[in-house]
Amino acid sequence: MFPFPGVKAYTQPALARQWCQRVQGSRPLFLACLGFTETALVPGISAAGATPSLRRYTALADGEVLLGGYSHRLPTSPDGYPSPVVISRAVLRELGIPCRVFDCGLPEPLPGAETVSARGMARCLSTGQALSLEQVGSLWQEGYERGSRLESSYCVIGECVAGGTTTALAVLLGLGWQAEGMVNSSHPVCNHAQKLALARQGLAHLSPNATAPEVVAAVGDPMQPFVAGLAMAAAQRGPVLLAGGTQMLAVLALMRRWGEEQGIPWPPENVVVGTTRWVAEDPSGNTVALAELLGTAPLLATQLSFANSRYAPLQAYERGYVKEGVGAGGLAIASSLYAGWGQAELLAAVERSYEQLVLQAGSRGAIVRPSRSNC
Repeated sequence: MFPFPGVKAYTQPALARQWCQRVQGSRPLFLACLGFTETALVPGISAAGATPSLRRYTALADGEVLLGGYSHRLPTSPDGYPSPVVISRAVLRELGIPCRVFDCGLPEPLPGAETVSARGMARCLSTGQALSLEQVGSLWQEGYERGSRLESSYCVIGECVAGGTTTALAVLLGLGWQAEGMVNSSHPVCNHAQKLALARQGLAHLSPNATAPEVVAAVGDPMQPFVAGLAMAAAQRGPVLLAGGTQMLAVLALMRRWGEEQGIPWPPENVVVGTTRWVAEDPSGNTVALAELLGTAPLLATQLSFANSRYAPLQAYERGYVKEGVGAGGLAIASSLYAGWGQAELLAAVERSYEQLVLQAGSRGAIVRPSRSNC
């Protein structure tokens, strides 16, 4: 048994236990890194937005909730299922965890966010020219500099990029990892064939000996190099939890290659990847095998369940919808390590967070009723 309530180690349990023991009882700093790629506009590529045009604003909406508690753009999923930001917001609000939000490239300004100077929206990865090489280098450098100046030695780094599991697949393939069929999706059943076709289209423009920055420039998104730099610097100061599934595993692979190519050391023992049970146990993906393939850091997952939630839209997570995002899994893990929260405490907090969003939406004409049924 893993000795922390509501947390399970899916790979490297001994290293995972040591990492958790180091941060137990410590309050982290949460860093949310938001971006956009035109890959999200491809029909059917993602369920993180009701339509391709609305997916342009998915990360913006989640950022608005993190910073202000509400966004008129939510819910963003096609069937109205709540964004995982309700989980993130619950942990941040009730445990008083400090939060910083970075705009790595959003389609509109996000009041209250810290603007990354090299920010920019990425073109579709199928072009093989998603970002400029100069922009990728600047994003990494700015992330590294900000990570070197963090006011906390323990941080949780989350992301929100609609279409980001597809750019993650493309980057992993471009770095030489055989990741076909391993990534996850916000769809109940991952659309592997569509993702792989787009990735191969973009990678066809890449030279066989491409460097890490060249891979990201061809098929990546702006979050990836920024978080890679941020996490590499932060890991030199203390423990880092990369909060996400496939996307953060791709960032981890990027950190490893970037460090090797540029001669920049960072201590991998300070880093773990943390996600949700819905990602780790997704039968249409293979996150655990991907983490084992990379081998760089342990994979943890919160055991949070919505099976007995009073709210039918939350129960949809148990059927494979949404699964993860905005650091939800990592923050849920942090709640267990910092405050000792288990299933009961975490579920209650998330339901309170959801109720607050519903009340605000209801005052604007939308009504969501509690339900015990499996809708």
